Amino acid sequence: MILYSFRRCPYAMRARMALRYSQCPVEIREVSLKEKPAEMLALSPKGTVPVLSVEGHVLEESLDIMRWALARHDPQDWLLRTDAQAAQQANALIARNDSVFKVRLNHYKYAERYPAHSREDYRQLACEILDDLEMRLAHHDYLLTSHPSLADVALMPFIRQFAGVEPDWFAQAPYPRLRAWLQGWLESALFKAIMAR
Repeated sequence: MILYSFRRCPYAMRARMALRYSQCPVEIREVSLKEKPAEMLALSPKGTVPVLSVEGHVLEESLDIMRWALARHDPQDWLLRTDAQAAQQANALIARNDSVFKVRLNHYKYAERYPAHSREDYRQLACEILDDLEMRLAHHDYLLTSHPSLADVALMPFIRQFAGVEPDWFAQAPYPRLRAWLQGWLESALFKAIMAR
């Protein structure tokens, strides 16, 4: 079982977290995005990480990798199998993150590439989604329930990126619950393990 990964890629981060949590014995191969290995490109010509090669099969999308790993072992019920409504909400949160929020995050992070609006304007658009996450955390320690779910792990690397664009601003922003949630993940043994060099 081989995972082609890039340490700072948020998609690769969430795949590594799911694989580690589910105790899948995987060899992680760090990829240079400037010199992608031929063996990875042979498996996945699109050339993006993560890519998981397992038993003759190839998984090229981080969510597919996460769900595959959790199907093998999911002791905390990240897939929310016992709560169909929460599972639907998780899918909706992830879909919004991977489409709407990711675009707004890129505009905010690389505002100089998108001069139509200011960094502050792009930040405000992204904050519309953070407002919703902050509200959700008023009810539970995690986004949907009292324990981590697929949604928490899938979104966390992107919230981490957002927080890193203007750290001083984020530290003072009206998101105390979201900051605590993020800090909890950043300080977790799971996250530290998957970020080890």
